[in-house]
Formats: sequence, structure tokens, C-alpha cells
Amino acid sequence: QVQLVESGGGLVQAGGSLRLSCAASGSIFSIRVMGWYQQAPGKPRELVAIIGSSGTTNYSDSVKGRFTISRDNAKNTVYLQMNSLKPEDTAVYYCNADIVVDSYPRYFTYWGRGTQVTVSS
Repeated sequence: QVQLVESGGGLVQAGGSLRLSCAASGSIFSIRVMGWYQQAPGKPRELVAIIGSSGTTNYSDSVKGRFTISRDNAKNTVYLQMNSLKPEDTAVYYCNADIVVDSYPRYFTYWGRGTQVTVSS
């Protein structure tokens, strides 16, 4: 019943910026941690950034200082501001969230379907 909808991906030149958004919808009681992951063709899915319910953040070394994760709890939305993009950032970016639904009081992990980010050199 929960759905994560991602938006904001696209094609950008190296050095440019993109802002990804992911909105959770459904019978949501609460959301604990939210995050972004990236996956390039033939490579495993890797953590980009995560953010806790109170705003605590953690980043992978490859994006630290360039990307910023944030969230709007009132909108059940997580964002990823990507600056100084590099060709190696090219990947499908997936949204992730630990969510408690109204019908069952346990946290479960949900994934979005991904949004393509392509950085040209």
C-alpha cells in the first residue's frame, strides 16, 4: 500500500546540478530513516546518503561535500541535492525508506523504482 515516487533525474553536463525528490504515499503512520542509493549497469547497488527522522545524515565518501540529503517530514519527502556532478555519478538512483503503516505497527523497508541520472563529460 506504500509507494515511493521519485523524480528529478535527467541528463546534465559535468559540473552541473540536479535535485532528486522522493515522496512516500499511502497509509503511513511514521517514517524512520530515508535514503538514496545508486546503481550503475553491472554494478551493485550502493549507498549514497541516508537521513534519520530527526535530521542526522550520513554520506558515502564519493559524494561527501557535493551532495546534500534532506527531508520534509510533513510531506513524507526526501531530497538529494547533487552539485558538482561527475560522469562517474551516472547511475539509477533509488529512494529507500523504513516505514510503519497504519495497519501493522512494525517498520518495513520500501524502495522506489529508480530515476536515471546521466552526467556527460
